[in-house]
Amino acid sequence: MASPITDPLTPAHAVTGAVFDPRVSTVIDDGAALTLRPAAVVMDLDRLGMMQPSRLSFMRTLVRRMVREAWRITEVCFALDDEGYGEAIYCLEAGPETYHFVVFSKPLEDALRNDRVISNQWDLTMALVRGQLSDDQLDQLRRNVPLQEAGRMDENVLVLSRANRSARSFAEVVARLATGQQPDVERLKVAGYLCRTTAVYGSGKFGMAGWHVVKTSCRSFRTPFSGEMFTCYMLRHFSCRQVEHIARRQSPGTAVTIAPEIERYIGIGNATGLGMAPFLIRHPVLISHWMIQREIALARILNQTDCDAPKRYALQSMLRRVVQHLQETTVTADYQTSRNQILIAACLALIAKLSRRAFCAGLTSGGWKVLLSFVEDHYGPAAEELVQVLLFELYPHLVDPLEESMAAEERLDLDSGMTLVELLVLLETHYDWALNIDFDDPNHHALFWYRSEEKMEPRLGDRACDAGAEREMPLLIALGVRQCFDAMQRFLADNPDSLVVDFLIAHPDQLATVRRVQTMCALPYGDIRGNLSDRNLEPMHLLRAKLSFFGVGKFDPKSKLWVRNTMFQGAPIIADLSQDLNPDHWYFPTAPVL
Repeated sequence: MASPITDPLTPAHAVTGAVFDPRVSTVIDDGAALTLRPAAVVMDLDRLGMMQPSRLSFMRTLVRRMVREAWRITEVCFALDDEGYGEAIYCLEAGPETYHFVVFSKPLEDALRNDRVISNQWDLTMALVRGQLSDDQLDQLRRNVPLQEAGRMDENVLVLSRANRSARSFAEVVARLATGQQPDVERLKVAGYLCRTTAVYGSGKFGMAGWHVVKTSCRSFRTPFSGEMFTCYMLRHFSCRQVEHIARRQSPGTAVTIAPEIERYIGIGNATGLGMAPFLIRHPVLISHWMIQREIALARILNQTDCDAPKRYALQSMLRRVVQHLQETTVTADYQTSRNQILIAACLALIAKLSRRAFCAGLTSGGWKVLLSFVEDHYGPAAEELVQVLLFELYPHLVDPLEESMAAEERLDLDSGMTLVELLVLLETHYDWALNIDFDDPNHHALFWYRSEEKMEPRLGDRACDAGAEREMPLLIALGVRQCFDAMQRFLADNPDSLVVDFLIAHPDQLATVRRVQTMCALPYGDIRGNLSDRNLEPMHLLRAKLSFFGVGKFDPKSKLWVRNTMFQGAPIIADLSQDLNPDHWYFPTAPVL
C-alpha cells in the first residue's frame, strides 16, 4: 500500500514515519508525534474554498530557491519592432544548469483576443527550454511554439504557454511611460498586471519532457509546478520590458522606465476555469502529500510555546497588511466582496484583541492553539485559515524545509488478498462521509461533469435538462464509493469469506474504486469530502484550493465556473535576485507609495 512518505526527494528531517487514524491523524516528525487536524476538517469542500497562499505555495518556494541559489538571468536577444512584436530570449544559469526562456510576440486584433483555453491566437507565446539553444532548435521553436497545442515539442522543452495583453492596463502604461510618467498605482490596484496567461502546459504534453525527466534531470525545477511558475515569472519580466520598449519607440525623448517599486507590484494575470478542477480528483496521492506538508507545518507551529510580545506584534503587523491588501483588491462578484469585507472585520477585531493584556496572557500560557481556537469560534473558519498561514511567516525554519517534500508518485495500489469484510470496514470507517450522502435524492445527484466536444474543456451539466450524462467524466468519487459499497454488501451476502480478488472477478468495474480506497485509507487528505454532483456545488472551492498551492492572489470569481487572479504581484524582480534581500516579503502584497 502506498505510503505518505515514499518520496525519494523527502529529506530525513521532514517526515520520518506516519501512522494515521481516520479521526485524528498523527505523524512522527523527528521522533516526536505530531497531531494533525482530522481529514473531516481539512478536506471539507467548503473549507478548501477558504484556503490562502502560504510559504509552501509554489511561487513562494520558487522565489526562495532563485534567491538562495543566486540564479542568474540575462537577456540574450530582444528583437522587437516599434509595436513590440518580434522575439526575445533569456538565459537562466542556475548552478550547473542552463535554461532558456523564449517568447514570441505578434500582432493580434482586439476582436480575436480571448482568455479561453480554446482560443487559437494570442499576443504572446513562450517556452522554457533546457540546455543550450542551437539555431536549429530556435527555428523549430519559431515554427511550433506559436501554434501551442497544434505544434509539437521535444524533450528539451519543459513548459509551453501563451498570454494576452491586458485590455485594461497595457496600452495605458505604455502611454504614461512615453510621456515620462510612472504607471498609475490606483489603476494597478484594479488590474495589477500587463499581460494575462490563459494556459501553462508542462509534464510531457505535446512531446515535452515528462515529469519523470524533469524531477531527475532538472534539479532547479524538481518540485511540482516550479517550471510552470518560472515561466509565468519570466512572462512578468518580459511584459515590463515590452511596454518600456514600445514607450521608447513612441517617444524617445521623454519615455521613462518603470520604477522598481512599481515593477515589483506588477504581476501576471491568469484566467482559470473548470479545467483545473479534475486535477484535484485525479491526483489524490499528490494532493494528500501537499496537504500533509501544510498540516505538518501547522502542527509544528502549534507545538511552540513562544507566543511572546515580538511575535504578537509581528502578527498584528501582518494582519494590518492583509487588511490593506483586501481593501486594495477589486472584485466584481458581490459574494466575494462580502467575504473580503467579513475577513477585513475579523482582522481588525483580532488586531485589537492582540493589544489586550488579558488576551495576550492567555496566549502566553496556552500558545497558538488558544489563538486559533479563539479565531475559529469568534470569526469563523475563513479567518482561521488566514491566521494559520500568517503564523507560518513567524517560523520559517519549521516550514521551509517541507518544500522539498511536495513531490509524490501518483500510484494507486491493490491488495487483492485482503478479505472483503476488511475492505467493507475500511469503507465504513474512512468513507462514512460518502456513504452518508443520499444519492436517491435528485438534488444530490443533479450535476455531471463532461468534456465539451466543441470547447475541449470540462463542463458541468444538469441531468434534468442536459444531454450527455452517459459520457460523464469519472470524477464522482462519493457516488463510486456508494455503488462499490452496495455491490460488496450484496456479494458478501452469498460469499461471506470472500477476498477482494473474488469480488473484483465478479465486479471488474469496481477495480478503480477499490484501488483508490485501499490506497487512500493510508493517506488522510487525498479525497475531497464533498459531493461533486450536488445541485448546490460551488466549483470555485475546487479552484481556490489548487490556486492557493500555486500562490495566486486577488481571487476574483467571474461566475461559478471561472475566476481571474494575479500571480507574482509584489515578488522580487530579476534585479533583486543578486541582492542580499528577504525573498519572502511579498505575501499579501500592497500598493507602493512613491
